[in-house]
Amino acid sequence: MLQQTQVDRVIPKWDAFLEAYPTPTACASSSLGDVLRSWQGLGYPRRARNLQAAAVEMVARHGGRVPDDLDELLALPGIGPYTARAVLAFAYERDVAVVDTNIARVLARAAGDRMTARGVQAAADALVPRDQGWFWNQTLMDLGATVCRPVPRCEVCPTAAACVWHRGGNRVPDPAVGSAGVSGKQAAFEGSRRQARGRVLAALHDGPRSISDFDPTIIADLATEGLVIVDESSVALPD
Repeated sequence: MLQQTQVDRVIPKWDAFLEAYPTPTACASSSLGDVLRSWQGLGYPRRARNLQAAAVEMVARHGGRVPDDLDELLALPGIGPYTARAVLAFAYERDVAVVDTNIARVLARAAGDRMTARGVQAAADALVPRDQGWFWNQTLMDLGATVCRPVPRCEVCPTAAACVWHRGGNRVPDPAVGSAGVSGKQAAFEGSRRQARGRVLAALHDGPRSISDFDPTIIADLATEGLVIVDESSVALPD
């Protein structure tokens, strides 16, 4: 929920979502339409679809439990390397390295060179102290979020003396720019296709609508992704 969505918008949605779906079994037994309604306002509805599909898989294959194995997590719908390792590090407190945009930026600057996805994951893996995975990942995330920002605050950074980029005078180009895992500036939401898709799903919250009310290309996209159901004259959220 927090990815690309502000914290103050997420907190009430998070609380309400957990109340409605406290377990994978509860989520799996609900319709995709109800899960999409609970997700409304967060954007990227494919994430809600994947979450519900993952819950179905957890019930079918793991007894309704979130797996604690990397390969089993990666086999779930919508789960990639970051999410799988985040579950292991923060839910199960395993000594695995999580690489988000903040951590990737810290590591690229510390190494003084742009990094591939494999390189940044390997660097992160090598740094995790034994029995400190949860604390270590939280620390690196906070360092990147508050100090080693896109415009860095090197004067207060506790790792500045060991940072190759800083010791070299913060020369251009910044090695974090273009490194795998480091997000660039997101396209504006206002007036975007993402906004238009969100408006369609919001309009369907209370029930079916005439298909003529909407841009047919957006309806076609949403239908292809399984986010709406279309018949001859109407469109609705999935049952």
